[in-house]
Amino acid sequence: MFYYHIALLKSPLSPLTYQSEQSLLLGTIVEVTLSKRTTQGVVATEVEKPEFDCESISFTCKTFYPPKTLELARFIAEYYVCSLGEALSLFVPYAPNALHVNEKITIDITLSTEQQKAYDFIEAHPRSLLFGDTGSGKTEIYMKLFEKTINEGKQAIFLLPEIGLTPQMKNRLKHHFGTHVAIWHSKISAKKKEQILSDLAEGKISIIAGTRSALFLPLQHLGLIVVDEEHDESYKSGNRPRYNAKDLALLFGQKLGCKVLLGSATPTLGSFHKVPTFRLKGTFFESQSYIMYDDGEHGLSFKMTQAIQKALDAQKQVIVFLPTRANFKYITCKQCGANVECPFCSVGMSIHHNMNALKCHYCNYTEVIPKACPKCGCEEIVATRMGTAEVSQKLTEHFHEHVVQQFDRDEVRTEKKLSEILSDFNDHKIDIMVGTQMLSKGHDYHGVGLAVILGVDALLGMSDFRSREKTLALVLQIAGRAGRKGYGEVLIQSKNSEFFKHYLGDFEQFLKDELVFRKGLYPPFKKMLRLMSAHVKDEKAKELIDKVALIAQSFPQVEVVGFGKANIAKIANKYRYELLARSDSSKALLELAHAVKLLHVEADMDPLSFS
Repeated sequence: MFYYHIALLKSPLSPLTYQSEQSLLLGTIVEVTLSKRTTQGVVATEVEKPEFDCESISFTCKTFYPPKTLELARFIAEYYVCSLGEALSLFVPYAPNALHVNEKITIDITLSTEQQKAYDFIEAHPRSLLFGDTGSGKTEIYMKLFEKTINEGKQAIFLLPEIGLTPQMKNRLKHHFGTHVAIWHSKISAKKKEQILSDLAEGKISIIAGTRSALFLPLQHLGLIVVDEEHDESYKSGNRPRYNAKDLALLFGQKLGCKVLLGSATPTLGSFHKVPTFRLKGTFFESQSYIMYDDGEHGLSFKMTQAIQKALDAQKQVIVFLPTRANFKYITCKQCGANVECPFCSVGMSIHHNMNALKCHYCNYTEVIPKACPKCGCEEIVATRMGTAEVSQKLTEHFHEHVVQQFDRDEVRTEKKLSEILSDFNDHKIDIMVGTQMLSKGHDYHGVGLAVILGVDALLGMSDFRSREKTLALVLQIAGRAGRKGYGEVLIQSKNSEFFKHYLGDFEQFLKDELVFRKGLYPPFKKMLRLMSAHVKDEKAKELIDKVALIAQSFPQVEVVGFGKANIAKIANKYRYELLARSDSSKALLELAHAVKLLHVEADMDPLSFS
């Protein structure tokens, strides 16, 4: 009889011991029973015969995880504080006897002198960052790298942000590489996923383009990983395992011996500081005169409507960015100043006029818009902080001869809808597009003459040490959508115009200055860990975080920055508390995170969100 530790897929449990009559290879996927239910697990290690009786392994599957995958999963379990089974379930298992067809391919792209320099730099480094302005031609360099990878008989992964799989990028890849490319993300059907996996096993696919989950596909001849828009926060998973696909791509490169390239017009400070960088300057604004400022109150001002009118008269399109979807972010009482909050979350609810309702963007609770303040009964309640729906409505009323389109998660729910809106916009069937951060995600708009940016002061004022970096990057990304072909203007509504004037023309200088501020306090110089407790009883959640704070005192290398009620103190009827710790050493933080694991607090290593 043989005895093995089996890591149960998707289960938070530690590996359990089972017996088998035949010898099994580590990484084999098996079926076992756990409290009368059949579940899948992975053979993690062989062990001695235990003191207790074991259940038998009931079935051995053909699919498996190779040793390298087991090694990577062990790292993920350790670093992102989850079980081995949870880490392994990120990966798609390998099929036996998978093939790989070697083909030669030639694509019709000639690089400019600057692009060629960048290409040579990337070739000379196992990991590198391509810091290229919007419109400087990063995509052409990616395509040439994919061509070389295929011709070496290897495969490539092309990671893009959540919504980054724009129809344009898809068409470009299909145009150059035809059937060698597969597109992978959460919205494709189970049937389509099966087809892709079968094509992979038959060696028909050389490039996988997709969102963060594409990193975990079974590629046996991986030669290159490109992480485009590497600054984008959607590479970080919001659920356990709370991994960051960009950081894992760098680790995979090291462990699997493949090249890794990060690309962005606004790279994160961490990547800029740690990864060899090539600076590719391009077609971004030649002078600051294209950028105008409006320091009026948040909302549509006279200056703004004038600028929009001017662009429309010149037959140009306009994009309007603001950070809030729906009609308004909050309803506030004029008498007592209270916001109308969600009964299950401690956040103000957003107005959706099309549903005549207030909706919570955290738990989706919906209620009718009240006629009076629920706290004091006063009937004078006002809406504050406009959202995309409200701005769209106001612009439609003002420019009634023009077509205005809302572009956010309320409007774009499917990939088909995304393609439709983008193609209508590029065909000039839409004159003004009003959207949230989706507007900034690498879409190529050809006819945009004006980009209007609202509400950035709310982002600059967030309680997050990265708020300056995130806001400046966002403004640059959106500004970069105007004037891709010729002259374009940008209008920024902000009372912090000095900050933008200083840095919009030179993001590199901003990164260098920001490094000075962060030294000795924050990443990339320090490592950070966020520990969160949540419970339906407020005192229970508080008690947990107090215990964690007490335990943290016995870790001399760990500094507790602070602990207490979370920024959003309640979500979906659970009270939330958090502790933020920092250290020079990830090892010390991980020891703390694993020490408090049994208290059922959620650990987030290298957190990006503090809400």
